[in-house]
Amino acid sequence: MALTSLRPCGDYRTSYKADQTIFQTRLTLVFVILAIAALCCTPLFASRYVLSLMIQIGYLGIAALGLNILVGFSGQISIGHAVFFGFGGFASAFLADKGVPVPLAIVLAGLWTTVVGLIFGLPAARVKGLYLAIATLAAQFILQDFFVRAEWFTGGTHGAIAAPFTLFGYDLSGDARYFYVVLFFVVVGYIGATNLMRSRDGRALIAVRDHYLSAEMMGVNLTKYRTMAFGISSFYAGIGGALYAHYVGFMSVEGLDILFSIQFLGMIIIGGLGSIMGSLMGTVFMVLLPEATGWLASALQGSAIDQALHLKDGITYMREMLIGLTIILFLIFEPDGLAHRWRLIKAYWKLYPFSY
Repeated sequence: MALTSLRPCGDYRTSYKADQTIFQTRLTLVFVILAIAALCCTPLFASRYVLSLMIQIGYLGIAALGLNILVGFSGQISIGHAVFFGFGGFASAFLADKGVPVPLAIVLAGLWTTVVGLIFGLPAARVKGLYLAIATLAAQFILQDFFVRAEWFTGGTHGAIAAPFTLFGYDLSGDARYFYVVLFFVVVGYIGATNLMRSRDGRALIAVRDHYLSAEMMGVNLTKYRTMAFGISSFYAGIGGALYAHYVGFMSVEGLDILFSIQFLGMIIIGGLGSIMGSLMGTVFMVLLPEATGWLASALQGSAIDQALHLKDGITYMREMLIGLTIILFLIFEPDGLAHRWRLIKAYWKLYPFSY
């Protein structure tokens, strides 16, 4: 897990408050504030293509964070995260169609998805490992079938129209304006998850992950926290799905397949299991990987490699192959993910030339 803290000798923490602070140094706090300020200025000079990618990173990063809380912090598994993402999108579109303001509909969609996640998370209190993976796989297919049949809720195979995002009568549906909406939810969601991990409940989730028998002997209620992890994970997935629905303006069952769920797993594996920052880093990597693949195929167009591999015709399959290959390579060579590598780089520059 990407929780290892690399501290130099003489770095003494004399209180729990100092040990559990979000920002280890004042410089880190200043850097985060400057980064958010720079992001706020991005729509002033970035193209619609860049903004679209950043918005995609935003709502997928929120959903990936929820899965990381479940898998990375509580030590459970879910192969059906995509359907919870989709349920949030359908729920928000449904509520907005009934006259609920879109900002409120997004939050309520997250809560509805939490309830669904708690229902499917009940087996987590009894099973674990491969059995839990099969249970979440069942949730994937059950909810997919529900989306197709529940025309009153999802529009069936035709999908559902999602109203544009409006706030106090102002239309915020364009890329430049909706970027700020997604940025707000990303900042709030990641700060909330960071504070959760600093709380008693967060430490209990980590204890359940590390050694559930020891945690139970210390008084941790395994049933409560395992089920709670599913609820929190589903809430984040629902928020991400709702943001996606109102950005695209349409929600369909197409694309909510098991491959999408595996892509979410790839995000947190590549970014780093048990790392808040790693969830976002893995999402950035997974979103930009297909784009980089397309750029590479365009650059090699007409070359001998293109003629041998038929890159233009097989670009879709090549993207899927690269996603699987990337996950395998990270599991072999960088099992702690990008977040751990980033910590090592920071520690190197901070400690060099000393090794202690």
